[in-house]
Amino acid sequence: MNKKDEQISLKKKLKKGLSNTLKYLVAITIILIILYQYFPKQIFSSLVISKKYGIEMVTIFPAVLILMGLADVWIPKSLINKYLGKESGLKGILISIFLGTLPTGPLYIAFPIASELLVKKARLSNVMIFLGVWASLKIPQISVEIKFLGIKFAILRFIFTLISIILIGYLIEYIVNKKEVVS
Repeated sequence: MNKKDEQISLKKKLKKGLSNTLKYLVAITIILIILYQYFPKQIFSSLVISKKYGIEMVTIFPAVLILMGLADVWIPKSLINKYLGKESGLKGILISIFLGTLPTGPLYIAFPIASELLVKKARLSNVMIFLGVWASLKIPQISVEIKFLGIKFAILRFIFTLISIILIGYLIEYIVNKKEVVS
């Protein structure tokens, strides 16, 4: 593919992306107008909350994308494949758990990371474990649980949640792989 073809392809992708964004904005606007007809008081409070989360995303997400770009360049595909790929076994599960417990940010930050891991051939079950642990087993969260609910509760919840996350990760991988074979 020559330079001119790449530019044309990039322009088509950009137009398609802008078109999809415009469609979403129109759909959201229509939904908001309909909701306003039935719930005029609640619509304003929901818009305030949406604005708060929108500002949070706009301030956090660019830094995440920059870090993802750096990670894409600095972390070779072979490294991800070795430690989180198909043959990673228990080591891949443990690394996924470790990586998921460290961050304190919102879950939407984990999705670009998960996408990058999948692009670099990480095993789907390991990525699902990473996402599940990020969502429910962060270290700061566990320490707050211990303070308010007791250590016994926190440990039992951690164990049962972790077992569930691992089982769900492997179940999702099994279902996705089975669908790919059928397709």
